[in-house]
Amino acid sequence: MTKLFVRTVAAVSLLGGLSGLAWAEDVTGAGASFPAPVYAKWADAYNKATGVRINYQSVGSGAGIKQIEAKTVDFGASDAPLKDDELEKAGLIQFPTVIGGVVPVVNIQGVGPGKLKLTGQVLGDIYLGKLTKWNDPAIKALNPGVNLPDAAIAAVRRADGSGTSFNFTNYLSKVNAEWKQKVGEGTAVNWPTGIGGKGNEGVSQYVQRLPNSIGYVEYAYAKQNKMAYTLLQNAAGNFVAPDDTTFKAAAANADWQKTFYQVLTGQPGKDSWPITAATFILMHKVQDKPAQGAATLKFFDWAYANGDKLAEELDYVPMPDNVKGMVHKLWASSLKDGSGSALAVK
Repeated sequence: MTKLFVRTVAAVSLLGGLSGLAWAEDVTGAGASFPAPVYAKWADAYNKATGVRINYQSVGSGAGIKQIEAKTVDFGASDAPLKDDELEKAGLIQFPTVIGGVVPVVNIQGVGPGKLKLTGQVLGDIYLGKLTKWNDPAIKALNPGVNLPDAAIAAVRRADGSGTSFNFTNYLSKVNAEWKQKVGEGTAVNWPTGIGGKGNEGVSQYVQRLPNSIGYVEYAYAKQNKMAYTLLQNAAGNFVAPDDTTFKAAAANADWQKTFYQVLTGQPGKDSWPITAATFILMHKVQDKPAQGAATLKFFDWAYANGDKLAEELDYVPMPDNVKGMVHKLWASSLKDGSGSALAVK
């Protein structure tokens, strides 16, 4: 990650932490690193527009879920959506903010962005520890003409509970039978191989430092740091590049009317990116601090109305207007103060 970008996220977090002493309406959140780049942009723009500061801690989806359950933050964030019965049990709601993509990134001398092709089978075999060198015949067969070194593959994965890992391992479980049998899916799994980095930030930094490494990060991190992403074969058999077009193609299959629990990996369509994911906000249905709950809603209401361009600049896909409408209805029907009154957004 570039130093400038790290400072931007840190500055938003620091300002929010200090401001809580002075402004009652300032908002605290914690969780997924997947959307942290766009949340930092939104928070900065929102502060300039309203004076309200957003303190968002990029600590991973697992920690974000724990913090909102413990009521130590105003909102939690996760790329691993909770199922409807899990939400009901915990007294939570969830709603999507943006859609992005998890992308494999590599650090191989002479191999630039989009120059290496991988299938889900090969990617799973790398993380199973079955393919250990870049010039393995299985990788070479996909990449004729690419100068692949006779060098050991350094696999990098997440060390923390991660929605990015959930989507990555969910995808591998759909395309690699041995992965599904031996490892499976989850925010944290027993990795057969690899070095662990904390957050998308940590995985990005490891891959940038380690020659002949491979990792997986949200696309904004690859883009910000000019990392070499790979092409992936999708369910239609096409090798596609990660960008807002291929994320939109996969996201078109989501049935938001049915439930906000949507996992978008391995979607059909000739242009679909195979590891597309929505990211979600979690809030308690009954708000012990109604002013904080209302302030949280005002921020995300502002983001829905004003944040699409900022999201698109980082190649996230904004939520469609009809889905934003569903979210507004969810807020109105489900979020209450202690007396049972709805929270005011406007």
